[in-house]
Amino acid sequence: MELSARGFAVDVVEHASALGEGACSWMAGGMLAPWCEGATTDEAVARLGAPSIGWWLRNFPGTVQKGSLVVAPPRDAADLTRFAQRTECFEWIDGEGLGTLEPDLAGRFRRGLFFPDEAHLDPRKALAGLAATLAVCHVPIRFGATDTLRRNPRWVVDCRGLAARDRLPDLRGVRGEMIVVRTREVSLSRPVRLLHPRLPLYIVPRGDGLFMIGATMIESEERRAVSLRSAVELMNAAYTLHPAFGEAEIVELGADLRPAFPDNLPQVRQVDGVLHANGLFRHGFLLAPWLAGQVADLLETRDEDLPERRRA
Repeated sequence: MELSARGFAVDVVEHASALGEGACSWMAGGMLAPWCEGATTDEAVARLGAPSIGWWLRNFPGTVQKGSLVVAPPRDAADLTRFAQRTECFEWIDGEGLGTLEPDLAGRFRRGLFFPDEAHLDPRKALAGLAATLAVCHVPIRFGATDTLRRNPRWVVDCRGLAARDRLPDLRGVRGEMIVVRTREVSLSRPVRLLHPRLPLYIVPRGDGLFMIGATMIESEERRAVSLRSAVELMNAAYTLHPAFGEAEIVELGADLRPAFPDNLPQVRQVDGVLHANGLFRHGFLLAPWLAGQVADLLETRDEDLPERRRA
């Protein structure tokens, strides 16, 4: 979208046969939470990710900006304080304030952190929305493509994620697992993070009683189903947030590998004439607008002498 908006003629070549097939973004939480993420990652994540909230609000109507909540059981109150010390753009709220924001959490926690400017989206609906926008802009997506590009492109941008290790040897996979559940007994308006000694948990509302529960981070490149241990720990943490999750229906369990460079930050690299945009780690939807802008900036700089309609 960014390249098309800047006047490039773009073809999207997708080896998968359908939207989202085999993409780790299909399993993502969809949280646009630069300040929450900044508490446990490099400061660049918050700095580069914050503008993406506005980008998603402009480009995907399903983006919900109602902030994020971070809570902890009384025994882990010190973790909440440490979390606050490592981030910004939040408000301390007491138990009454928590109940006002999320009535179903009333009386369950003594205090929490509210990040009012953060947002979230449903990744699968967002991908479908972006694909529809590309179609309106006459940008084709060639699913199931196994041949070379039909046209002779000026530039090729490789966005294959972990599959690009044939060109990016320092790219690694970090395993993540998630559960989608359905319950009518709990209602949440925004993502809620529960600070947990072993497994920090987030729960993201998807509407219609659906909730996505994550997020494990395992330094493993095994492509297999969700492990029993991870499933139990995720469900136990959800039960800690609210006991009604104990009766929730399990709709889906999923696992995939996040592509990451050694510093866990995304990069644009050129290898043998191909631009590689990769390494989004666990910040795919948050940092994708910034990464796309980096690619577009680079191509504009290199193609200043080309005609108005450029090709990528």
